[in-house]
Amino acid sequence: MKRVLLSMLIALMLMPVALFANGEAEASGPATVNYPKGNMDFVAPAGAGGGWDLTIRTVGKVLADTKLVSVPMPVRNAPGAGGAVHLGTLQTKKNDDKTITVYSPPILFFNLNGTSPYGFRNTTPLARLIADYAAFVVKADSPYKTINDVMAALKKDPKSVKIGGTSAAGSMDHVQFLIVAAAAGVQNLDRIDYVAFDDDGATQVMGGHIDLFSTSLADVMGLIESGDLKCLAQTSDHRIGTGLKAEIPTCKEMGIDVTFQNWRGLFGSPGMPEYAQTYWRETLAKMVKTPQWKEVLTRYGWDDVYLDAPDFNNFLVETEAQYKKILTEIGVI
Repeated sequence: MKRVLLSMLIALMLMPVALFANGEAEASGPATVNYPKGNMDFVAPAGAGGGWDLTIRTVGKVLADTKLVSVPMPVRNAPGAGGAVHLGTLQTKKNDDKTITVYSPPILFFNLNGTSPYGFRNTTPLARLIADYAAFVVKADSPYKTINDVMAALKKDPKSVKIGGTSAAGSMDHVQFLIVAAAAGVQNLDRIDYVAFDDDGATQVMGGHIDLFSTSLADVMGLIESGDLKCLAQTSDHRIGTGLKAEIPTCKEMGIDVTFQNWRGLFGSPGMPEYAQTYWRETLAKMVKTPQWKEVLTRYGWDDVYLDAPDFNNFLVETEAQYKKILTEIGVI
């Protein structure tokens, strides 16, 4: 009897090891539970109503509508310094499996321009999803009727046009305008006045506090359609969307030979566990193939530029080098 009991005890002690060897369980814990479990923490590192906010809320809705994810995915806004504040906070969440954040070119810009010591390497890139494009808008009764009117004024006096955006100086909204201005032949780019707002830059241009709002096209399309704003140009290499959106000229059409892509992707916390990375990579790969996601792309005029994590990481490395060259040329670095 003692031998039988001893054999049973040894078998019970070895059971977790056997299960782990067969891939049916894991001694480390988290991978053995149903993941995700409980509320996720979806974060837009800017104010409500902007491009990051729209993107991550849309992702959450599509994931819920398609039942690809069954747990709650509430979105919170964490604005500050064009996204740099949240990236700093994210460093306190190492190995976290709950936090999913949306970023775009600023995650490269504010590291290159010294706004933050952190960059994409201090996150876990999961997937690149969409591309939007820069838009340069003025109030409906602005004296500037075309993007070339703005550039002509800046060539005469770099202080004559006040530019605004919702990213920090030296970050995306600022730099995307400077890239276009440089391509148009404007000199003394460092003398151009730029005002950064945490959110709602559209009301600033409508109120006359700035002359031109540099933003993403999707963020202001509603105000363009209502007639409150006029879009002078967008930075794709082709006309996009339908209706009024398709009437907006590209910079290239206006004789300014430049493009700028505002990609957006999802990132996990630094050191996100492998099981969580695998789950979200597989889930997002399924999401971008759904009819619901394709309908969203059409509705907002977003281009599908999906990349899985390894290719996304390579893209970030290559794009960072391109941005560094551009920022050096225009005097930001």
